[in-house]
Amino acid sequence: MDYSALADLLFPNVTDTPDDLEERFPPRDLPEGAVVSRMAPSPTGFVHLGNLVQGTISERMCTQSGGVHFLRIEDTDAKREVPGAVEMLLQGLGEYGIGFDEGVTADGEKGNYGPYRQRQRASIYHVYAKKLVLEGMAYPCFCTEDELAKIHAEQEAEKANFGYFGKWAIWRDRPIEDIKAAIDAGTPWVLRFRSEGNIENKIPVTDLVKGKLEVTENDIDHVLLKSDGIPTYHFAHAVDDHLMRTTHVVRGDEWLPSLPFHLQLFRALGFRPPKYLHIGTLMKMDGTSKRKLSKRKDPELSLSYYREAGFPRASVKEYLMGILNSNFEDWRRAEPKADLDNFKFSYKKLNPAGSLFDIAKLNDVSKNVISMMTAEDVLGGYLDWAREFEPEFASTLENDRETALAVFSIGRGGKKPRKDFGTWAEVKDLFGFFWDGYFKVTDEYPDTFDRADIKEAITKFLETYDPADDQNAWFDKIKAVADSLGYASDMKEYRAEPERFRGSIADVSMFLRVAVTGRMNSPDMYQVMAILGEDRVRARLHSMADSL
Repeated sequence: MDYSALADLLFPNVTDTPDDLEERFPPRDLPEGAVVSRMAPSPTGFVHLGNLVQGTISERMCTQSGGVHFLRIEDTDAKREVPGAVEMLLQGLGEYGIGFDEGVTADGEKGNYGPYRQRQRASIYHVYAKKLVLEGMAYPCFCTEDELAKIHAEQEAEKANFGYFGKWAIWRDRPIEDIKAAIDAGTPWVLRFRSEGNIENKIPVTDLVKGKLEVTENDIDHVLLKSDGIPTYHFAHAVDDHLMRTTHVVRGDEWLPSLPFHLQLFRALGFRPPKYLHIGTLMKMDGTSKRKLSKRKDPELSLSYYREAGFPRASVKEYLMGILNSNFEDWRRAEPKADLDNFKFSYKKLNPAGSLFDIAKLNDVSKNVISMMTAEDVLGGYLDWAREFEPEFASTLENDRETALAVFSIGRGGKKPRKDFGTWAEVKDLFGFFWDGYFKVTDEYPDTFDRADIKEAITKFLETYDPADDQNAWFDKIKAVADSLGYASDMKEYRAEPERFRGSIADVSMFLRVAVTGRMNSPDMYQVMAILGEDRVRARLHSMADSL
């Protein structure tokens, strides 16, 4: 075969050479050890937790090493592209602090290694496609869909591996006359890789997450260029990662079966492959077993879920770092107020088997994150969410910011801050009672208490209630009410001999709490009453007493 003639026949308009491209995209001038990594999603419009995990890993590695993090769009499959998908991705990741030093942006592109959309790089791929043809490593295939279906059926009947290889690679060794005749007839063709691999052979590979592996050589003549001249992902990513000088590739371990072909491509193209980090999938418990998070079954796979559920972005980031790096929680305990970015992330701490996602643990982490915020940050975070999801209550708080800040200041600060809630969606139910339009009694008094006792406790408290009292004087008055009703004002005495009393000071406090807040549980009652003010406290106590 005259490969030079074949290359000119297939790519008559390609005049650039690989050397030209090497000069156009030179090695980056970066510090030693700097990581250059990328996110390269398909523009499908679904921004998911896996994107955030991958983005977090690659962004941390690049930023901490003084490297470059870039965004490349893998849009070779036009059928999957959703309008606006890139903007959704940038917004979704940007909200979690995943930024890019170069690549595709909302306004176009930035950087010297573009274009960063693969469909715009066809001429670049054709240079390397021609190189492979010249070296006898690629050839055109004119098989129709029917012919490929027939090959598949034959392989199925023979119980052979599926694919275009061996005796089924019917265009692999065709003479150039047949190829020219097919081209002259206008028959569509794809460019296939000429694999010299053998599935009897194993290749040793070191993955930075999985460790030392052995993978089976690829023997399939995979498609490099589709009939429209656009490359497959496999070919495009090899060319792009080389020319963009990618040093590390972070991707899901579902790509491991493709690794032998990818390494084969890098070798055939004369490129040094990047270092791979194949990360395990996110899993969840389903009964007593683990399973992969599913787009169909699990709404928490989508990033939009966390926005809608009201999780602060800081909480999600904090939780993810905890499941990605096993030493993060120890660091956080030692540095409770430190910026998350100060944590030294390490790919060596990634779990090769993947991470177990637990929404209950996320909620606990989120409670801790919110508890460490200032009242101003809590109000700002809540309003940012509520303007979209609870606009009426958001407007109430915006028009009464002084009260809102006082409410969110209760129990905040100190060594043991309150951890009332983990999502913004809980705020209205927990604190709405501070505003009359949202106050309602949601918890009933237990039937074990005499309604006459409850009414008398409220009435007696009203007789001595003075908003000018400090907290000690205020509580002494509640103790006096308890003693007058035969309820223990000393919890030690009550626990020692409960049969001597009708109840305890805790029960009397609960009587007042339900009347004032409508709930069994609330923030510190002294502070609650101080924020509500005398008129509203008295009105609510009177209303409850009258209803009993």
